[in-house]
Amino acid sequence: MNASTRQGRRAAGQGRESGHGHEHGHDHGHDHGPGDDHGRHDDHGRHDDHGRAHGAGRGAARARAGIYLVSPSSAVRDAPALERARERLAAEGFRTVLDRGALAVEQRFAGSDDKRLAALARAARQKQDIVMITRGGYGMSRLLPQIDWRAMADSGKRFVGFSDFTAFNLALLARTGTPSYSGATAVADFGAARPDELTVALFGELMRGELEILSFESQDADPVDCRGVLWGGNLAMVASLAGTPYLPRLRGGILFLEDVGEHPYRVERMLAQLWQAGVLQRQKAILLGRFTGYRLAAHDGGYDMPDVVAWLRRTVKVPVLTGLPYGHVPLKATLPVGRKVGLATEPGMVHLVLDEHGH
Repeated sequence: MNASTRQGRRAAGQGRESGHGHEHGHDHGHDHGPGDDHGRHDDHGRHDDHGRAHGAGRGAARARAGIYLVSPSSAVRDAPALERARERLAAEGFRTVLDRGALAVEQRFAGSDDKRLAALARAARQKQDIVMITRGGYGMSRLLPQIDWRAMADSGKRFVGFSDFTAFNLALLARTGTPSYSGATAVADFGAARPDELTVALFGELMRGELEILSFESQDADPVDCRGVLWGGNLAMVASLAGTPYLPRLRGGILFLEDVGEHPYRVERMLAQLWQAGVLQRQKAILLGRFTGYRLAAHDGGYDMPDVVAWLRRTVKVPVLTGLPYGHVPLKATLPVGRKVGLATEPGMVHLVLDEHGH
């Protein structure tokens, strides 16, 4: 596979976050930010689209794509962050509509299971092309058996989420073969006090079909030149689906993984589970994003994530590539889950070909 392209994007700055001891404000280790909103409701109980006066800026020359914001997991807490997210999405050319249940709170969840299921059903029926979660956290696993997966697939929506939403991404693929997206979310990324500009740009380019190749630095990537279905997400969520009907049974895929708040031995244990379940050895390559938010102990004796990667390489004997700009960190790519991609390396660099049109 030739990694050259007419249009590409290099993701730099992966080293800005430390590998351990970094605090994210995440929710029990698998979320990265809450949000809230003060907008007006329309006659159907939803908040009306935000940013009608935002004609200036980079989005002005483009058709305004619609994003429906929904909360299928943990409750949204930070009103200013969600408001900022809607303003920034508008500046990028995306009009937003907030689901009427997006601000519900029941214990740690954004409403009861039934209410969150109803919100997903509304998201599939409404007219906006893109459905984005407000935040992750926990709660999607409880909903999987009750979701109408055929309705989700037949809706034609582009579902975008992260972290806990990995369960939705993979279940949709396993049950229907339908692709979706993992990456930038409303509150944590667009609603951050200082959003990462590359995260914002990569999301917009992918949604507009402008991103052909994502290239990133990797100091120790195994050499590889292959094609396969890209899939994965949060490691804890992927491992939790093993043995269920919601984990795709892909052979010859390209698996990408990240996690937060998980000590290296727990990361290794989850990888061992996937290996012993026969998942890892069926892949053509394993892409590792960022593993952050943990602290080493004195009795670790130096055991850290590089040791986990070394164990993975010698045990599974599948090419392993590190440095993917993806995880509970400010810089993250939005990636298609369930689409065939190309993957190639050269010294110090990895090229992930997201759109091979014309190559």
